[in-house]
Amino acid sequence: MATENFTSSQKYLQQQVDTNKMPGVQYVVVTADKVLFSGSAGLADIRNKVPMTPDSLMHGYSMTKTFTATAVLQLVTQQKLELDDPLSRYVPDHPYGPVTIRQLLSHTSGIPNPIPLKWIHSREEHASFDEWGALQKVASESPNLKSPPGDRYRYSNIGYWYLGQVVERASGQSFEAYVEKNIVRPLGLSSEQLGYRLPKQERRAKGYLARYSIMNLLKGFLVRPDIVGDTEDRWVHIKMVYINGKAYSGLVGSARSFSRFLQDQLASESRLLSSAGRKLLTEQQSLNNGETVDMTLGWHIGRLNNKTYLYKDGGGVAYRSQMRLYPDRGLGSVMIVNRTSYDIDKALKKLDPLFLEAGG
Repeated sequence: MATENFTSSQKYLQQQVDTNKMPGVQYVVVTADKVLFSGSAGLADIRNKVPMTPDSLMHGYSMTKTFTATAVLQLVTQQKLELDDPLSRYVPDHPYGPVTIRQLLSHTSGIPNPIPLKWIHSREEHASFDEWGALQKVASESPNLKSPPGDRYRYSNIGYWYLGQVVERASGQSFEAYVEKNIVRPLGLSSEQLGYRLPKQERRAKGYLARYSIMNLLKGFLVRPDIVGDTEDRWVHIKMVYINGKAYSGLVGSARSFSRFLQDQLASESRLLSSAGRKLLTEQQSLNNGETVDMTLGWHIGRLNNKTYLYKDGGGVAYRSQMRLYPDRGLGSVMIVNRTSYDIDKALKKLDPLFLEAGG
């Protein structure tokens, strides 16, 4: 059965590439102590015909948020901050009033969510980039809450960007240094395998936008023109850039490296979180009126065949990603593709049951 699942999964990935659904793809399925499947297909570089491998590095985009939530909950369990503390206790100069750490984590703060596609900067700009100044500018341009704190679920990149500042100010370290020391290294990874620095050319998978797509027609209005590269076959190359806010979208890695986080969360004892911290990370949250939302303090809650799972997806120009955790089944999965728009949810609904039905 294991061989059949491996063959079916690899065949599906190759079919997606062959039918131009994406240039390349990585897909990994894990238990706490085993890698059940690690496959890749297609190309990391179309022009130079470089194959996508399990070690090719891509933006994880908003999958980063679950790592940010883990950092925050580490500090909560160390009693360096509290979930119901106001943001202003750590970041006094913000425009959003009495929002709390818990509300930021669960996207119930009411903080707005402008389109973040231009919140980027190049390799050349990185050394002098002022992240705090960039966040202050974004907040000043969208200073009004969309709803009272705790009243509604409203996704917000700005909210998680502020959580990066909370981690810095509560820990006394830069956000990047904190995550590397307290999350990446304990997972047995280096910052080159999972981190916030853009990889060398030979290690990264180039990102692409479909040449014949509405997004390509509108790209002049949505993205900085200097990140648009050449046309390569049916695709337009989008240059890899830094995300302005590390905490909401900055991590770069492979599906295999992101899956190490899932394995830690499936293990009987986590290297990253105490049992209390792990419970907080997976506990469903509620609004002020007691109504539950499909959100924990770091994961979204999904359903497959009437069973719940936890997930976090990521998307932006050039890459799409999603990681899933099936705690009751002891299984986790990650998929990353190097194109702007792809229905990963549909793909994982097709692939994950192969392993779930086999009992992990």
